[in-house]
Amino acid sequence: MTLFLRILAVFPLPVLHVLGWWLFVIAFYVVRWRVPLARGNLAAAFPDKPEAERERILRDCYRNLGSSLLEAIWGYGANGEALKRRVRIVNPEVVDHCRAQNRSVIMLAGHLCNWEWLLLAAGAHLSIPIDVVYKPLRLAGVDAYVREARRRFGANPIPHKNFLYEVMKRGDEPRAYALLADQTPLAKVPKHWIRFLNRDTAFFLGPERIARYLDASVVYVAMKRVRRGYYDVHIDVIAEPPYDDDAGPAIAEAYARHLEATILASPADWLWIHNKWKYPKPADAARPRRRPRT
Repeated sequence: MTLFLRILAVFPLPVLHVLGWWLFVIAFYVVRWRVPLARGNLAAAFPDKPEAERERILRDCYRNLGSSLLEAIWGYGANGEALKRRVRIVNPEVVDHCRAQNRSVIMLAGHLCNWEWLLLAAGAHLSIPIDVVYKPLRLAGVDAYVREARRRFGANPIPHKNFLYEVMKRGDEPRAYALLADQTPLAKVPKHWIRFLNRDTAFFLGPERIARYLDASVVYVAMKRVRRGYYDVHIDVIAEPPYDDDAGPAIAEAYARHLEATILASPADWLWIHNKWKYPKPADAARPRRRPRT
């Protein structure tokens, strides 16, 4: 499998986009991989949209996912300049400012557009070490290949079970800590419930705790598809120290609001096949906060 990935990585990107289209056809029309789950997620999030529009979003989601997976493989072999041409960080000075103040920064993103390119491009663009939490892949050889590819521009992938230990070990030096924070917390771990995409949704409290421990700034990283193979990235500050211990889970709330706004602006770019709502909110959980009306 690793050899296969290495071979694909040298293919021209237009060829890989064609392969990505065929991957979409097989996954969506033939295998029907997670199609009922994604369709149900869309119906719950957009009950007022016509069914035809939700089906279009569903197809575009699978089409974008096929392209993104093959783009990721190309990115594992691409040089830094090629990635910087295709992923433009609009305002890198936000992170540069944190480093100039000798302050770490928590970078929260979601499974939007091409999150693999986002990490690679951030390493190529930004002048700060980036530790990124990840879940090891089941195939050891593939995991080692992907981990080394992600490291090429200064990123440091850390298995999720070791992440907090690494944060505490390096807490005295300014670094960036990158997390795809839209994954679902395990049922038994602490979490915060928020009304998100029309449903009660569990969010991690880990970023909140890390930010307070490090006195770090927290930014939301929004990726936008400009056209096939090209993306813009915008960084928004959502929290800065000093932190009020009585403020509650403000970072989780701010992250959820920003993520929801990004999804609503381009719903086909989010990973609807992800089982974000795998368990319901317990009856004794705190009532989720609603977004203020504007």
